[in-house]
Amino acid sequence: MSYQVHSSAIVDDGAEIGDGSRVWHFVHVCAGAQIGKGVSLGQNVFVGNKVVIGDKCKVQNNVSVYDNVTLEAGVFCGPSMTFTNVYNPRSLIERKSEYRDTLVKTGATLGANCTIVCGVTIGAHSFVGAGAVINRDVPDFALMVGVPARHVGWMSAHGEQLDLPLTGNGIATCQHTGKRYRLVDGVVSLEGEE
Repeated sequence: MSYQVHSSAIVDDGAEIGDGSRVWHFVHVCAGAQIGKGVSLGQNVFVGNKVVIGDKCKVQNNVSVYDNVTLEAGVFCGPSMTFTNVYNPRSLIERKSEYRDTLVKTGATLGANCTIVCGVTIGAHSFVGAGAVINRDVPDFALMVGVPARHVGWMSAHGEQLDLPLTGNGIATCQHTGKRYRLVDGVVSLEGEE
């Protein structure tokens, strides 16, 4: 086995886990899960059957990644954040056929205690603040806060807030890396990677 599993964790037969991944205390990984390389699953994490977790993701303590959730590479899931997979759940009504897909793109951060309502796409390198509730798609590099979440700014791939207007056009430089970001008609891209 080229990954680490704590003795209290349960990894069902059939689960795929990549090299260098770490599965910590009281984690349960279901049989159909596909987990990439260098992933960290913190204490008390649950990973469903129809879940894909890309390389180098970090899923912090007390997070359940339910069926129909896909995390691309380098996604950070903060402590106790929540995914849903049914839009209008009822205990007395079976709705497993109504699961909605949720996609979290490369490098996104989902802050502690935020909630991601199913059926949305979270853009690459976006940043969802602690406690926010996401109920619609999030653009690449967007900073989202509040309940329901609203777009309040833009973030660099490094995780620094960019000095860009919310809409229109502009250019900003990440103060940490020196990389330049361009806003054109409300869409942000990293220069040289458009």
